[in-house]
Amino acid sequence: MHTSGNIISQINELTTHIETNYPELYRFIEEQPITIPSSDHPKTDEKALSNYLDSLKQLLQHHMDTHNN
Repeated sequence: MHTSGNIISQINELTTHIETNYPELYRFIEEQPITIPSSDHPKTDEKALSNYLDSLKQLLQHHMDTHNN
């Protein structure tokens, strides 16, 4: 099991990779629901972080599959 800190580190690395190498995707990251809390005091747990990391990976994979460079 990954710790929250480890997952956040992976999210940061992947986000930086996307921003640097796939800037056309970066705007979609800002639109993902996890970046917009729906409560006044949002609680982010490891499952939510892991789901967000998976969604970033899926976004990148889909882009690579549909835009063979």
